[in-house]
Amino acid sequence: MPTATAPVSVSGSDSDHHHDGTVMADVLSKGRESCYKARDAFYACLENHADKKPTEIATVGLLYPADCKKSRAQYVNTCRPSWVRHFDRQHCAKKRVQRLLDADDDQRGPMSLPQPYTFKQ
Repeated sequence: MPTATAPVSVSGSDSDHHHDGTVMADVLSKGRESCYKARDAFYACLENHADKKPTEIATVGLLYPADCKKSRAQYVNTCRPSWVRHFDRQHCAKKRVQRLLDADDDQRGPMSLPQPYTFKQ
């Protein structure tokens, strides 16, 4: 049975790698740029339709309204799956922190720091 000794060239997403494992910078930055644009468009859509009921499920439990299906598809097709999961996770974490901050607002007054006289005996 013959064994292949030369690296096999694969067409598609992995073809932007050189045989020594390095990635062509221009291919990477073009891909990253279009991914970021698609990501930003999707998250902008989320903000614009925040009043609508989120019915679609993305990765990491992220929900989004059906109005954003098109931009979500563009985003998923343009970015690597690991990036999509990473950005979704970041977005969810930011939202969670924002919710916690918003929920606390009614209980929190101006922050009071100890006054100098507190420490004097």
